[in-house]
Amino acid sequence: MNEIENYNKALQELYDHVGFKEDVHFGQRVVYPIDDCTSQYWYIVMDENEIPSEVHYADTLEELENEEGRYYIDEIYTQRFYKKWVYPGEKFTMIFCDPGVDGMKWFRVFDNTKKITLSK
Repeated sequence: MNEIENYNKALQELYDHVGFKEDVHFGQRVVYPIDDCTSQYWYIVMDENEIPSEVHYADTLEELENEEGRYYIDEIYTQRFYKKWVYPGEKFTMIFCDPGVDGMKWFRVFDNTKKITLSK
């Protein structure tokens, strides 16, 4: 098996794990690059309608919980090709992310053991 076949097989295994199915629009696959964020601690922020709106993530739990820490915030990218934008699996969660940089969009993949729950 060559490198491209290995990549496509691994990508399909990830998609199967989180229950994602690629869309085809005008005969073209609608896919985004994968960003491995499995080393990051993370949580999702919901909007006033309880729809996922942002994902916050950081290298350490302390940085994520401390508002003065170094952490990242991505808008959860909602677009017309898919009806949902957060894909939880048993081990990993894949999220459509818009970091607000150069028009780029990503599938960020997070480790579920590093998801934190905020107290209300």
